[in-house]
Amino acid sequence: MANARAAWFPDAMDWLPGYDRAWWRPDILAGLTAAAVVIPKAMAYATIAGLPLQVGLYTCFVPMLIYAFFGSSRVMSVSTTTTIAILAGAQLGVMVPDGDPAALMSASMTLALMVGAILAVAAILRLGFVANFISEPVLTGFKAGIGIVVIVDQIPKLLGLHFDKGGFVHNVGEIIGGLGHLSWATLAVGVGTIAGLVLCERWRPRWPAPLIVVGLMIAGAAFLGWERHGVELVGAIPTGLPSLGMPDFSLMEAMWPAAAGIALMSFAETAAVGRAFIAEGDPPLRPNTELFATGIANIGGAFFGSMAGGGGTSQTAVNRNAGAKTQMSTVVTAIATLLTMFLLAPFFASMPNATLAGVVIVYSVGLIHFADFREIRKIRRTEFVWALAAVAGVILLGTLKGILVAIVVSVLALASQTANPVVSVIGRIRGTNGFRPLSPEHPDDEIYPGLLMVRPEGRLYFLNAEIVAEKIRGMREAYPETHTILMDLRGVFDMEYSALKMLVDAERRQRAAGIRFMFAAPNAEVRGMLMRSPLGEALGADGIFNSLDMAVRHYQERSAAQTA
Repeated sequence: MANARAAWFPDAMDWLPGYDRAWWRPDILAGLTAAAVVIPKAMAYATIAGLPLQVGLYTCFVPMLIYAFFGSSRVMSVSTTTTIAILAGAQLGVMVPDGDPAALMSASMTLALMVGAILAVAAILRLGFVANFISEPVLTGFKAGIGIVVIVDQIPKLLGLHFDKGGFVHNVGEIIGGLGHLSWATLAVGVGTIAGLVLCERWRPRWPAPLIVVGLMIAGAAFLGWERHGVELVGAIPTGLPSLGMPDFSLMEAMWPAAAGIALMSFAETAAVGRAFIAEGDPPLRPNTELFATGIANIGGAFFGSMAGGGGTSQTAVNRNAGAKTQMSTVVTAIATLLTMFLLAPFFASMPNATLAGVVIVYSVGLIHFADFREIRKIRRTEFVWALAAVAGVILLGTLKGILVAIVVSVLALASQTANPVVSVIGRIRGTNGFRPLSPEHPDDEIYPGLLMVRPEGRLYFLNAEIVAEKIRGMREAYPETHTILMDLRGVFDMEYSALKMLVDAERRQRAAGIRFMFAAPNAEVRGMLMRSPLGEALGADGIFNSLDMAVRHYQERSAAQTA
């Protein structure tokens, strides 16, 4: 029981009892600095989801506090992210099309509870590997698509425009059509917010840019009367602790696909952030512990009005760069959020909507990494196409269906890569016991008359078995003097039944045509499959060898004996 308990409470049992007093100062400073960044951002992200601003505060409080005691990352800052906010907003818009505040809160709590439950169950089932289920190029495209959608969604607030929201193309058309009615004062506030954030991030990266810029904009609205010039403000924000609420369980059947998609993205982002900011001396990140920690954080937060969340990149980076030593820094951030809810919430009432839009736009641009697209294109054009397909899926089909597109594209990319494995004709490196694929760059590599040595790479299974067979047949035709085919299996880590049956049939056909088959260097599992199949009986002890060199020597000795 103790070991099982330690698996779910790894760091709370470690860093709390042995907390060093020397860590207090860096943890407090880091926690306060992170709070200055994450609080304005979380409030802005709440507006992406169509929720009241105070939901952003709730999401910075309860989930962050819970994660500090369950998570394995020393510096992870858990609230919500742009990606999660836009996904949640898409689902909430479907569930509550009339935008009723009470219904939105209930649906949001239900969604957060379901996301947390899915993450927790996945942890119990040890599904931490799912974090890598979406390939990196496809995830790059998906996030870029999300960034574009969010930016377009926020531009009307930046321009002071009002229209009924629809799909991406509809929204772009409405924005273009409404340019003649934009509010110049609102645009000035939004552009000023963006410029302030960009300049502060570039020239003073250690400063809490969101807090500084938001504070200046609130002061400008309060003392210069921007509202009189058409600049809309967010209005009153409730103070005090969030009230305990109950999710609407009747919504679960309709919301589970979206909850599963958000859970996948939450864990993928959390795991990526955890890996990115682990430092020397930190305990290793435990994927299943992270699943459980973010799951419990979402479940606990759901009952206090939090929206679905996960680990945030920029706020975690701030926490790490500010010198955080342990999870106590995130406890400090949660306490700072609590004080904000009691003391500072009234000041945010004078915040312009355009300022919130500016904050969202700046940090959504960070989801679009053109350099990553260029790198993917330079290395592998096929995966560049997959990345663009993910972008198009999000933009044209919407964010929730975009997740499905991203997953399907990842699976298709994997199938495409594994369905056409490399099969090479190999030769011996002259004067050595090494072998490599024949190429014009190495004209001196040795081959043996009558012996065709081929090397397939990767897993052999039903999807690529016939393709591998066709490639070997083509090689056999290119070397018509061949009377022995030697397959080097060192690069085959697994062989599925369909591929094995293909080999059995191929060996039978080639034997009837006077061609002999030999196999070299299979791993233990593949060797066992070969020996249990009809190949084992047909080939006998002289057909399967531990190494390629042994097989070649056997072939040479056999050929010499037949010649003599």
